[in-house]
Amino acid sequence: MAFQILNLWAFSSDSFILEINKLKTKLLTPAFILLLFGGFYFYGSSDKVFEYKGLKMKGLSLVAPPKEVDTTCFHSIEKVNADWVSLMPYAFVPKEIAEVRFQIDTTKKHQWWGETPAGVKRCIEMAHSKGIKVMLKPHLWLGWGQFTGDLNFEKESDWKIFEDSFKDYILTFARLAESEKVEVFCIATEMGSHVQSREDYWLGLISEIKKVYKGKLTYAENWDCFDKVPFWHQLDYIGVDGYFPLSDERDPSIEELNKGWKTHLKKLEKYSSKHQKPILFTEIGYRSNDYSTEKPWETEYSKPKNENIQANAYHSFFETAWKQHWCAGAFIWKWFPTEIDHFHERETFSPQGKMAEKVLGEHYGK
Repeated sequence: MAFQILNLWAFSSDSFILEINKLKTKLLTPAFILLLFGGFYFYGSSDKVFEYKGLKMKGLSLVAPPKEVDTTCFHSIEKVNADWVSLMPYAFVPKEIAEVRFQIDTTKKHQWWGETPAGVKRCIEMAHSKGIKVMLKPHLWLGWGQFTGDLNFEKESDWKIFEDSFKDYILTFARLAESEKVEVFCIATEMGSHVQSREDYWLGLISEIKKVYKGKLTYAENWDCFDKVPFWHQLDYIGVDGYFPLSDERDPSIEELNKGWKTHLKKLEKYSSKHQKPILFTEIGYRSNDYSTEKPWETEYSKPKNENIQANAYHSFFETAWKQHWCAGAFIWKWFPTEIDHFHERETFSPQGKMAEKVLGEHYGK
């Protein structure tokens, strides 16, 4: 009896092994392997590569005119084949009080014409009349020289004053953006620590903006903390002020600068894929001075002039970041609509009248 049971077990065991081998053969067919890995790609990976389908924004960051201008100020913009401008109405926070001030008596020269609601409205009208699209991008200027990304108040009462007046400032221009059919509204610029520490305020502000403005939304965050913004899911574009360090050489080649972009591009692509949103370079710029690609965010006037490094930096940007499938466009920092020769920025960040202007025109013309 035991012998019969043993034979039966051996037969059953052999049959079982045979069936397993048949199953293994089926599982290893090319079709099954393709299905297995295809399923992993589509379902096992949460970060599917994002691809922007729209036209890239060929933009310039337009410095607000000190006094009223006409459409002739747009000739230089058209000359470099730009089809977008960023209008930047600054508001001011005085040292002695936490209140945001933005509708100031221009007759006392506290604010430039192009920063007032009336001036911004006229600039939007002129841009649209020339077929140029607009991103409206409010900025803060802190009276005590602090970087807006480090803004902080010790008293909750000061936060209350600031946030109520800031909301009034932003909603004023959001309503203007809606009435003038502005294509993109940037809800704020480089407010890093405030954005990270008071998320509920920002979510509430975005909700209020959406009640009065129906166009596309973004927020402009600095290159070193764009990945700490908690509300990208509420916006249409991930806005990055792209002052990434690229090279510590005095006058690097285009090839050297291209290498400097590699790590940054990987991070940007991964982040775009994570959120399934395009990345818009809400600012990108380089000074025409030696070493300007080492710390592009710094405003350094003492180093020797160097137009070549600025031109090479723009060449590199267009050869690398601009070509990425997640890139929605860029706004060059910065562009003067009128001649303001006494400003140092005209000699550093602006590409106007330099080798970089030709580079810009060539790439925007493609």
